[in-house]
Amino acid sequence: MYPFAARSGTSRGLRPRRRRSSWQALCVAGVVVGAIPQAAAAQTDTTRPPSVPCPSALADKATCYSGQDSNGAYYTIAVPEQWNGSLVVHAHGGPDLGDDSDPSRSAEDLERWAVMVDEGYAWAGSSYRRGGYGTRMAAADTENVRRVFRSAFGTPERTYVHGQSWGGDVAAKVVETYGKKNGPYDGALLTNGVLGGGSRGYDYRVDLRVVYQYYCRNHPRSTEPQYPLWQGLRAGSSMTAQGLRARLQECTGFASDSEERTALQQRNLDDILAVTKIPERTLESHLRFATFTFRDITHNRLGDRNPFGNKGVRYSGSHDDKALNAGVGRYSADPSARRDLSYDSDLTGDVSIPVLTLHAIDDPTAFVEQEAAYRATLRGAGHGKNLVQTFSDEQEHSGLSNSEYANSIAALDDWVRKGKKPTPSSVASSCPDFDRVYGTGCFYQPDFTPQPYLSRVEPRPGGTRWPAMSAAQERSWSGIDGVGIAP
Repeated sequence: MYPFAARSGTSRGLRPRRRRSSWQALCVAGVVVGAIPQAAAAQTDTTRPPSVPCPSALADKATCYSGQDSNGAYYTIAVPEQWNGSLVVHAHGGPDLGDDSDPSRSAEDLERWAVMVDEGYAWAGSSYRRGGYGTRMAAADTENVRRVFRSAFGTPERTYVHGQSWGGDVAAKVVETYGKKNGPYDGALLTNGVLGGGSRGYDYRVDLRVVYQYYCRNHPRSTEPQYPLWQGLRAGSSMTAQGLRARLQECTGFASDSEERTALQQRNLDDILAVTKIPERTLESHLRFATFTFRDITHNRLGDRNPFGNKGVRYSGSHDDKALNAGVGRYSADPSARRDLSYDSDLTGDVSIPVLTLHAIDDPTAFVEQEAAYRATLRGAGHGKNLVQTFSDEQEHSGLSNSEYANSIAALDDWVRKGKKPTPSSVASSCPDFDRVYGTGCFYQPDFTPQPYLSRVEPRPGGTRWPAMSAAQERSWSGIDGVGIAP
């Protein structure tokens, strides 16, 4: 069995004026019943999931539904009172850790992404059938909720997939797996996406794990059972996030004011941050990922095989690089584990529909250089024409400006309907219209181009050839020949 296989189981004020879609024209012509297409209205209520209260932000604006699909994944659907006829299918980030589908996750996602419903789109999101890693599993569950929607409400005029954070990887996998030309998806919006894939996109967290242990020696302590650090945590450990935080504080004093740290704590913190290039404000969250999510990947999904390596990596930026490189833990990846993780989560660039991305330049979690990796992958596969990337002068990972989200989905919709590819400048110039509605700001930087991925993450010398990528794509990934660097 494939190791990642899943277990079965009223508007805010005046809205910017836009061209009427053919669906909206039908509404005016009286061809529909209420806000539901005629095909959907002909279906009985028994074909639909049970209705549930909408989040407060959507009260009196939409009808919401919730259910569980045949694989056990909980989902939430919202249909606005003034539906424009199109659907946004959402892929959430994480991954959350846990054995079962979380019934509250998709409802929380709807509240967070209510801007899509405010813009007139129906919305559907899956909680996925289980927690833990599994990009293809999450992509299948995202496709499943689209099918649930279609069965209950009819085929939308347009269908877009949106993913943020790890959900960006999931949505990108949806595009490659289900989004073929003339297929069910018309376009994709990827925001602050983890677009490097699992086999390479987490190398900087491998580096954090080994560099942290070199300086701190408390994860694990010498008095505790030892394990290779690529495991993240031994399988039977009872460590909690609070316990991990206490060890990080013990070593670096990261939660204390600088004047309250000991000299050793400050030096440890300075060295760890300088070597790994991880921002201080997200050091703890990256270490949690390199602990608990790594355990899930290696133990639960790969049968205790190691997909991560750092042999030959040269670390720099510390007060004593020679000592660091001599003493840091070194590991070699199991080729079969790396292959399986690559198959599950790496992206091939096989993209035949419009994809628009938006990424905060100072994203402290999914570094903006991941966008350079994604562009290189699509260009290497000969599909760069299907990608437009935009960047904003923002500093958070989990949420961007609602004005930008509304503007981005409108730009994608316009691209799909008119066939005219937008530019970073044209996307930036249309944002103020939406900001007059949402008032959360427009921070686009249309002239920004991210540096290659390997300018941020130490390369793995003599790295494995990943079967999902051609030789040209691998050259693109590393920035050779300038691919992925030019605007």
